[in-house]
Amino acid sequence: MSEIIPPSSTTTEYYRPVPVYVAQRAKPRYWLHATLLLLTVFTTLVVGARMRYNFEHNLPPFYDSEGSLAGIFPVRWALQSSNILLGIPFCSALILFFLAHEMGHYLCCWYYGVRSTLPFFIPVPTLFGTMGAVILIRSPIRSRTALFDIGIAGPIAGFFVAVVVLVLSLPYSKVIQSPLVSDIQLGYPLIFRLLLPSLPTPAGNAGSFTLAGFNPHPMAIAAWVGMFATSLNLLPGGQLDGGHVVFAIAPRAHKLVSRLTILALIPLGFYCWAGWLIWAILLRISAMRHPMVAEWPGITGIRRGLAVFGLLMLILTLTPAPFAHSSLLEVFRQLRSGQ
Repeated sequence: MSEIIPPSSTTTEYYRPVPVYVAQRAKPRYWLHATLLLLTVFTTLVVGARMRYNFEHNLPPFYDSEGSLAGIFPVRWALQSSNILLGIPFCSALILFFLAHEMGHYLCCWYYGVRSTLPFFIPVPTLFGTMGAVILIRSPIRSRTALFDIGIAGPIAGFFVAVVVLVLSLPYSKVIQSPLVSDIQLGYPLIFRLLLPSLPTPAGNAGSFTLAGFNPHPMAIAAWVGMFATSLNLLPGGQLDGGHVVFAIAPRAHKLVSRLTILALIPLGFYCWAGWLIWAILLRISAMRHPMVAEWPGITGIRRGLAVFGLLMLILTLTPAPFAHSSLLEVFRQLRSGQ
């Protein structure tokens, strides 16, 4: 393909054709998607088996000591005597959440003719067995409406899956009956506090089933991870889903909102959870480089209502201190005391 540039009014000489190169579509790497998914299934099965073992023995979900399960990722123990099968509830709930979230993005991309990859799952042999999943967008998003829909679809789809899992699993959770304490203790978002009193509890837990003595079922922990991931994605800044929504609503306000989000994360990092400081840095890196989208037409009607619902999801799922005793101040105190 080439483009002919017409002569100017002062000359009769034609310019030479300018070649235009068109990039070929990247071929889907199905083998890579499948491999990462299988690895993520394995890592989440292992950590899910550890949680289920602790749950059945009335121990905190992340409790570990010398002679128990031998580490936060007890792969050898999990592969013995089919112990890994204990992790099926946690694994299936968590995979379903991340799949719903990313397929929400993917199907919206397909609807608007935006090229994107299938989800890449990220297996990590640590606390929850995964860092989630991601899709890569391969072509420009041409309208604010498309940007808004693609940005909000993932959090809505994942949120509803997490709510269903939470409602189904909370009644099977327990009151902590062990004096043992884990070094890793979860903080809970508002939606846990709202739903817990309204759900039926198993026999023997009536009247004492509060978050103060809450020993969550492994599927409830999967719902917690889903809620936490939803809140992170809905942070209104940068190129997160929440940043896409802000840019679609008010492109000129995106930088300001991103800066305010960064400023809000800094005190949260000092007083609640040190990880917020990492997210502040990541947002600072990406906040000023949002891909440009045509300014007109804007979004109207039901999408503004969905934006309000997105804010409500953020309020319900955000946990200022997702892990107890993990603020930057607490870290400094522990370093001073030599712990």
